[in-house]
Amino acid sequence: MSQADLASQHCTPRKGKEHALDGVQIETLLARLPGWRVAAEGKAIVKDFKFADFHHTLGFINAVGFMANQEDHHPDLEAGYGHCQVLWSTHDVGGLSLNDFICAARVEALLAR
Repeated sequence: MSQADLASQHCTPRKGKEHALDGVQIETLLARLPGWRVAAEGKAIVKDFKFADFHHTLGFINAVGFMANQEDHHPDLEAGYGHCQVLWSTHDVGGLSLNDFICAARVEALLAR
């Protein structure tokens, strides 16, 4: 499954440990997302994004927020002048689900435009 394949999918409700990805699945999907890394003891994926200024950072945050609302899957964001860290996890499965990788790929697609 390519990054474009991931980005073309939509999130679905995933509740319960049966939807949590195992280490092999996580590494396979992470290989499709350059710059993303596992964080929070394997329960999240994260990437730091750099921008020229606060205006561009805020535009990115708004675009990610709009997409997250459409997918009903929301990241943790930390931002400041010229940078934003995006962290995805699925609290309802206690770790990572396919939704996290779909949304990370959609973030990458936003920047590719």
